[in-house]
Amino acid sequence: MQKYSCIIVEDEPLAAEVLEDYIRQVPFLLLKGVCSDAIYAMEMLQKETIDLVFLDIHLPKLKGFDFVKALKNPPQVIITSAYQEYALQGYELNVVDYLLKPIEFSRFLMAVNKLKQPTAPAPAPDTASAARERPHLFFNVSKKRVKVCLDEILYIESMKEYIRIVTRDKSILTKFQLGQIEELLARNNFLRVHRSFIVAKDKIDAFTATDVEINGKEIPIGRSYKELVISVLEQS
Repeated sequence: MQKYSCIIVEDEPLAAEVLEDYIRQVPFLLLKGVCSDAIYAMEMLQKETIDLVFLDIHLPKLKGFDFVKALKNPPQVIITSAYQEYALQGYELNVVDYLLKPIEFSRFLMAVNKLKQPTAPAPAPDTASAARERPHLFFNVSKKRVKVCLDEILYIESMKEYIRIVTRDKSILTKFQLGQIEELLARNNFLRVHRSFIVAKDKIDAFTATDVEINGKEIPIGRSYKELVISVLEQS
């Protein structure tokens, strides 16, 4: 898996700690450093190849937007700010996303999944490291963060404000919207078949015009999803 080298530019220690924690939980992000001001960040960019900057706006010495404007070839930028009134100005600078503090982990995941591929060539594949880097996400369950490998998921069911993620050996309930998780899984092997269900395409054992079957569970195909779902499955 190709990684995005990133830095945090943030003068509030607690806000920087939150971002560091989130970055550590995302397998395709590699934190290169934390900068308390934009001048230090410029020095980092000269020394390191950086694909992504998590950037606060209100910084000492040089403001966040002025920092971006001063860069000749800026990396991808995700703004992290407590002030929503600057969002339009941020998007005019072609930022990836604009995150409002306090930042929820689910919202952070949505932002980093919008990233474009780094321009640096991918290293030669290594079997051992690939095994260690199985695509996965962490979800809040009670007071823990539970790791779920994407290739283990059978289906995901909406439960109002929560979703239930089902694998062959476990089922977890976490506070998430189905639409949010659908965005996170868009690049992978998943298909929305109903307003309440997302399924792993390669785990489908059988299907009809009205439902799909996974591990003995019959999951309905929603009327508005039927044409797309049947088309996708017939081409698989």
